[in-house]
Amino acid sequence: MANPILKLGLPKGSLEDPTIDLFDRAGWKVRKHPRNYFPDINDPEITARLCRVQEIPLYIQDGVLDLGLTGKDWVKETKADVVVVSDLIYSKVSNKPARWVLAVADDSPYQKPEDLAGKRIATELMGVCTEYFKERNIPVNINYSWGATEAKVVEGLADAIVEVTETETTIRAHDLRVIDEVLVTNTVLIANAAAMQDPEKRRKIEQIDLLLQGALRAESLVCLKMNAPAAKLDAVLALLPSLNSPTVAPLQNGEWLSLETVVSTGIVRDLIPQLREAGAEGILEYALNKVI
Repeated sequence: MANPILKLGLPKGSLEDPTIDLFDRAGWKVRKHPRNYFPDINDPEITARLCRVQEIPLYIQDGVLDLGLTGKDWVKETKADVVVVSDLIYSKVSNKPARWVLAVADDSPYQKPEDLAGKRIATELMGVCTEYFKERNIPVNINYSWGATEAKVVEGLADAIVEVTETETTIRAHDLRVIDEVLVTNTVLIANAAAMQDPEKRRKIEQIDLLLQGALRAESLVCLKMNAPAAKLDAVLALLPSLNSPTVAPLQNGEWLSLETVVSTGIVRDLIPQLREAGAEGILEYALNKVI
């Protein structure tokens, strides 16, 4: 009996290319078609479709999709009844969470949320924004923004905005100033509750989650391989961090050893010269696809 087909929702838009790249590194080749939203994927147990991140949570809830990637913000906004399988910290710019911020014109008198009582707020995240001001007992007029939200204050259409940002570059480019953080968000892998109860679909979901997490983890790590004289082993080992401990193997020449370890990309440029000075030679650095 053939395994059930898992219906996978991939985010369309800013997360589209980073997500397809992540699946590629995890082992799934996704090939888009220019005239439809149903990309091919090299796995007979999966059918994929591209959807807006705002729509994916409700598609998952209703069983239109079994599994999908969306933002934690849109799960909260839609109040969708879904299973959050895992957090996947990546985005179009970086591997850091994004923030929905409350921003005003840089030259405005508003310094804190309370200063906006009775004012107009533009945002796409209506539900979360409404809850934010309600919790603080601040009466405001919240209007839905269909796009170009940062320009709403500049154009005089709003007194403040609630908008998502990773670096605040676009916020500052529009002469806006952040006065509060409304929500921290990141990509999440979510599943339909019934799909998680199906043993075969659950197996597939857990496989996808494991390999996506492994691919993300590998982004911040590299493998170092080198040779070192046995007499200088202690000095080299003292420099080497590792997930567990470095692998050390003897070479045919008994006076030399081969070492292999996994280190953070953030330290490797300083580490390699130190290893060379400690006596290591033939140092190789290579990227990793997955670290499980």
